[in-house]
Amino acid sequence: MDFTVSEKMQTILGMIKEFVQKELIPLEPEFLTKSFSEMIPVLEEKRQMVRQMELWAPLHPREYGGMGLNLMESALVFEALGGTPLGLYTFGSQAPDAGNIEILHQFGTEEQKQKYLRPLIEGKIRSCFSMTEVDLPGSNPIMLDTTAVKDGDDYVINGHKWYTSAADGAEIAIVMAVTSPDAGPYLQASMIIVPTDTPGFNLVRNIPVMGHAGEGYFSHAEILYQNCRVPRKNLLGPEGHGFVIAQERLGPGRIHHCMRWIGICNRAFDLMCARARDRIIAPDRKLATKQIIQSWIAECAADIQAARLMVLHAAWMIETVGKKEARKEISLIKFVVANTMQKVIDRALQVHGGLGMTDDTILAFFYRHERAARIYDGADEVHKVSVARRILKEYEGRKVR
Repeated sequence: MDFTVSEKMQTILGMIKEFVQKELIPLEPEFLTKSFSEMIPVLEEKRQMVRQMELWAPLHPREYGGMGLNLMESALVFEALGGTPLGLYTFGSQAPDAGNIEILHQFGTEEQKQKYLRPLIEGKIRSCFSMTEVDLPGSNPIMLDTTAVKDGDDYVINGHKWYTSAADGAEIAIVMAVTSPDAGPYLQASMIIVPTDTPGFNLVRNIPVMGHAGEGYFSHAEILYQNCRVPRKNLLGPEGHGFVIAQERLGPGRIHHCMRWIGICNRAFDLMCARARDRIIAPDRKLATKQIIQSWIAECAADIQAARLMVLHAAWMIETVGKKEARKEISLIKFVVANTMQKVIDRALQVHGGLGMTDDTILAFFYRHERAARIYDGADEVHKVSVARRILKEYEGRKVR
């Protein structure tokens, strides 16, 4: 593995980090106290600045107005942007749009690309991804109750979804629904584009997460599909290939998630160290003089470095041998980095004491919203079992001395 970062990428990363420090972090107090709709004007102003700097949509295709960075390059960008909740949105690389853009680019028809992909990349519209269901395990995407039944030239969709992130204000949803119930378990579901103004698409509520329902992009919705009729041409890829397409989306998506989490680790670590150096605990004594704090700092530094190298290695594996051969590495980083992030945020909050519990720093926001990292895209336990089985299979018939 070559850890060299090109001069071009060093310049790009330097510009991004400077922008985050000067333009986005100062907005966080306002972000933590205002609704998303109140923040839109200033965020659009910052987005326009990013476009003028030619840093818009780093991971998206050049032919549609993005920067076209490869997986390793975009991983570094996600780390640089992850330290503030405003980073990815301001640079046009936020989930779930990023994943939806990827599958539209790979599996969409030319009509779908012109109608949905281009305005998504340009930041003119937002989208959501509607898969998780209320009464079924989100970690098992082949278990779905939502159906899409053919009726002439249409699909009629019925089902109950929740944790459809960023549905509030989105123009389209990409919905996972069963279209071929008699096929094998991995060929039953399809992905279908549903404009959110379609009759029968009902946004029931924004789900309160740790007491905060959120609004707009920063929200998770409960959706009820009731005889929701869309044209069959809204099918993404071949019918019955929803699970296959989902797997294509998850590999690079986990790299992006994990590097964003590393960015959060870096930010929490910086806040922790600065607080320890500044906090007076007795005359002429600072918190940083306590050995337990020094131990936390050393452990967190090591954990962040180890997690970061694991993610970069997984990204390198995907680029060199492909997603299928990198399955073990992809699963490993999902639970390792999520837990590292939780530990670093928790330590940073503890060092801040009562201040850490308030919204006077960004730590409480991270604590509330990033706990879900150990659940979505496959719970920790699912990934651990999957990795263990894969590893144990390598020992079948193998003699170890």
